This record gives sequence, C-alpha cells and structure tokens, in this order.
Amino acid sequence: MCGFVGYFGPVRDAEPLLESMTAAIAHRGPDARGLFVSPEAGLGHARLSIVGLDDGHQPMTDETGGLTLAFNGEIFNYVELREDLRARGRRFRTASDTEVILHLYDEMGEDCLSLLNGDFAFALWDGRRRRMLLARDRMGVRPLFHASSGGTLYFASEIKALLQVPGISARIDPISLDQIFTLWAPLAPRTAFADIQELEPGCFMSLERGRTATRRYWSLDFPPCDAPAPGADETEAAAEIGALLADAVRLRLRADVLVGAYLSGGLDSSLVSALAAGMAPRKLDTFSVTFDSAEHDESAFQAQMAAALGTRHHTVACGPGDIARDFPEVIRFAERPILRTAPAPLFRLSGLVREAGLKVVLTGEGADEVFAGYDIFKEARVRRFCARQPGSNIRAHLFRKLYPYLPGLKKQSAQYLAAFFGAGDTAPDDPLYSHRPRFRTTAAAKLFFSDDLRSALKGYDAAEEMAARLPPAFAAWHPLHQAQYLESRFLLPGYILSSQGDRMAMAHGVEGRFPFLDHRLIELAARLPPETKLKGLREKHILREAAAGLLPPAIGQRPKQPYRAPESRSFTGSGEHEYVRECLSERSIAEGGLFNPASVARLHAKCRAQPVTGYRDNTAFVGILSTQLWQRTFARQGRSIDRAA
Repeated sequence: MCGFVGYFGPVRDAEPLLESMTAAIAHRGPDARGLFVSPEAGLGHARLSIVGLDDGHQPMTDETGGLTLAFNGEIFNYVELREDLRARGRRFRTASDTEVILHLYDEMGEDCLSLLNGDFAFALWDGRRRRMLLARDRMGVRPLFHASSGGTLYFASEIKALLQVPGISARIDPISLDQIFTLWAPLAPRTAFADIQELEPGCFMSLERGRTATRRYWSLDFPPCDAPAPGADETEAAAEIGALLADAVRLRLRADVLVGAYLSGGLDSSLVSALAAGMAPRKLDTFSVTFDSAEHDESAFQAQMAAALGTRHHTVACGPGDIARDFPEVIRFAERPILRTAPAPLFRLSGLVREAGLKVVLTGEGADEVFAGYDIFKEARVRRFCARQPGSNIRAHLFRKLYPYLPGLKKQSAQYLAAFFGAGDTAPDDPLYSHRPRFRTTAAAKLFFSDDLRSALKGYDAAEEMAARLPPAFAAWHPLHQAQYLESRFLLPGYILSSQGDRMAMAHGVEGRFPFLDHRLIELAARLPPETKLKGLREKHILREAAAGLLPPAIGQRPKQPYRAPESRSFTGSGEHEYVRECLSERSIAEGGLFNPASVARLHAKCRAQPVTGYRDNTAFVGILSTQLWQRTFARQGRSIDRAA
C-alpha cells in the first residue's frame, strides 16, 4: 500500500512540484519516497513496504527503460502471475508485485487488467508510445483522482496532493454536495471539489497524442430474472463459497510483514478472522473498537470470538469525546463532507493497529453487499409484501422485526411504521425502489440549505441522476439484485471503502484488505438465486451455511447489527469543542454560504438542549459540521459555491 502522484504534459520545475505533491500524502507511504521525471511525464511515490521490502522501490522502470510504474495497493495473485511469466521466458529483478504489472503490460497492454486479482490504482508511463495509463481496481478499493491545469493532467492518490499544483484550488461542487446530502457520497467521477474528478472503479484512462479515453474493463452483472438457475444445489454452493472465501483469505495473507484482522463481533469479520487464524504463521492479532453506549457496543461478541480463536486481541475505546476530538482530522483525510460519524472510530482503530506494530489488516467489508446482508434489502422485501397486501395484520410485526437494535421503533403504531418505511408509496417498477426511503429521509436534511445553494442547484435531483446511470440490463434483474447493485456500485466505493475504509486506515499508514471483494467471489455470488442470499428475512443465508462449524453459534447465527457510532451528541454538551461552536456560528455559516444561518442555529440549540434521536437532525448536524470543516480545511477563501458547476 502506498500513494502516488504524477503528471502528463508540460510542467515547469517538475521535480520540486512532484516532491511537494508526494509530501502531501506521506502518511500513505512513510517508508520511502521516489521520483521519476521526464520532459513529458512524471511520477512520485510514497511507499508503505509490504511486499518486496528490499527491492520494491517505486516508481519502478523495467529493464528496457521504456515503462515506468507508480502503484498503490496489492496484486494478491502476483506469485501465480510471476510463475506464468517466467515460464514464458520473462526474467525478474525483484520480488515485488509491482514488477509483475510491468511485465504483464509489456505483453498485453491494458488487457492485463483482467488478470489482476487485487486492490490497486496505478499510473504507468509507456515512454515508447508516449502514453500514460491510469487504472483502478474493480470495486474501487484504492482511490485515484485527477485534474487539469494549463493543458497538463495531474493525478494523485489523494486530492490534497493535487492542491499543491498551481492553478488547482479547492471549491465546493454544489452538485456533489447535493449528492452527499441525498446518496451519502458523490457520484463518481464527481468529487466534493469542483473540477477535480476521480477515476471510476473498474475503469482505465489512457492519454496519448492529445487524446484521452476512459473505458470500463469490468462491471458488476447479474443474470436476468428468467435465466435458468445454476445447476449446483445449496449445499454445493455453500461449499464452493467457503472454499473460494478461504482462498481469498489465503491470498490476502501474503505479505513480508505481519497481517492482522479487524474483529467487529459480527458474522463477516469473525469468519475472516477464523479463516485467517488457521492460516497465519503465528498467533493472529485482532483489533476491535468498543463504545460506552450499549446500542453501539459489540465488545461482548468481540471478546467471545477472540477467545474462541485464541487471538492476540487489542481494543480501543471510543466515546463521544473521542469522536469530537478526532473529527477535524477525519474530514481532512476523508476530503469530503460526510453524514455519519462512523469513520471516526475507524480512524482510531487504524491508529491502534499502527501502535501495535502492524500495517496490514483483513476486514469483513463487502459481505453485506455481496451476500445481501443489509437491512435495506429486507426492508424492500417487506415493503413489496405490504404493497401487495395492504390489509395484512402482520405488516406492523414485519416492520418491527426489521430493526431489533432500534427499540424506539417497536413502540410505534402500524400506521406510523408504514408511513416511515414508505410502504406502498413507490411504484414497484421504480429502479430505485429499494433505496427511495433512504434517499428521501436523508434528503430531508437539505432543509438547511441556503437560498444561494438552492439557486446554484437549479432543481437538480441526485437520485434521478443515479437512475440515469444504471446499465441497460438493470431492468431485467431480480429486485434483490437491483438493490445489491445500487449498494455495490455506488455506496460501497463512494462511502464504505473510501470515507470508512482506505482514507481512515491510510491516515495511519495501514492497509486494509477485503477478502469478500475478491472478484471471483463477487461473480460467483452474483450468479446465485436471490433466495440463497436473502431467505425470507434471513440475511446472508448462503454465507451462514458456508460458515457452519467455523464460528460459535452465537456469532454464526447472530442477526446483522449495522456498524454505527454516536452522532450529534458526540459534539454537544458541557465539553463542546471550540471548533464546533466556531463552525456552527451564524457568522461562519453565513460566510460559507451553503446553509441557512438561522436554521442551523436552531438545530444547534436543539442538539445542545437534549439528546437528538431523529435521523434527519442527526444527519443534518453531522453533514453541516463536516461541510463547514471541509471549507475550513480546504477552501479558506470564504464563500465557496461554484455557480458554474
């Protein structure tokens, strides 16, 4: 895991600029730095040494001198790829996975991307063709941003490096802000920054002879509803999933340093930890975050699982004061406004990993998207049932069963619950049917937008843009698969793998690895019938079957409890930080120009006076505060609405 920067085109004083850009992301690669400079292209690299410790320095140039690569991430099947290349006569000078990419590209060009099993982003300068190739992994685990200035394209693993370039500045993109306040994340290629874009997951960009082309080399796909079911029965499918997941864990344990694991206490991280504990060369280190609030804390399950596996277990406590203290740094590393505080505990957790002397951890992210574990999938199924059976007496029971960890919902009437979940208010053939309630309740926080921001948006609808991005085959998929696609294609890379994943871990120079996002496992799960994943209201059914015998029953059969953290109450009360008061003051809100000062003042007073439990108010508070912090961190020039966006 590392970070890289670069340019393609004419640049004055290229070397000091590359040094400045690379220094801005030194946290991603504290072990070494390197530069490559030519008249047409340049690359900078900050290295986190994990594979090929002694000879994997970057940027790496092949033995002909014609190809130079800066690479962020890991190619987990590099050993097998290297052996195949050697069998074809290729000679290797290093033990790194970086050199494997150089040889593969030399033989296959960009077609080599289909062979890579990994989490990666890279920039490859082909000096023979005067061509720059930028590429990103299938699911969007590793970031890659780019912007143009003075006829030159600049790119980097984080936006803060691009802000070192003369002519590139930080201005909020109002469309992106509207997307965040509706969808939780910008729709790539947009970022929070006007005129700065990200390369989308599963895509590559080539630049040569004044032409720029972006193409998709992989996409998530599902069979049509009327496609014949796979021949394997459920028992065989569970066995295949178990074997493939075990192999994904095995590949992700490859490193020349120790590898640990996050352990939340839920099914996904427990299963990954159980597999890793049986393969690790020494006792596995596991890492957990605990909370002082019972509704968020899972420490009892974490301790039970760590004891069952015999791991060397580490914990870090995270209270509301910790979240508030870390939040400015969270926004600096996330580089975007966020609506939830959940990244903050993960920021602390990755710091714990680093303090323990490790820099690689396995995580359970991705299982909920791949095997239908989220409550939103069950919720959509219940809503469809209720729309078909409006007079059913079990409607209220089904709604209450959806969220057992939210006791307040159990007390509500059937009429309230039906209205809250939007039963019957969305056409069943709406492509966003599964997510409409989430988008609607999240967008309610836009009540606090200023008149200037509303004017800049000109009636823009983020959800409709998402719908317009859906592939032609989407309409033929099963409703569950449609919902899975929306989560996997948009929220997973846009928020889970970014704001909660790469950016929080790499803030401390820690690489997260995601066995459930092995593309072989994703493709296998996509082919399975929907009922094998969501059986009735039992989420991740087939994965639970695959995990049988590996976990204590209390863990293996435990219902899904989404990872959450305390929200507005983390920032208000007697210990309120000065930055909170400053960011939410009427003067600061007015200067920023994005929110209504009087409305924000009322919200702030409300949150100070009492614990706020409502979704809209918590979302608005965190979203407004994080946006104000974003402006303070990146756009200090004052009012930052870009009306040209």
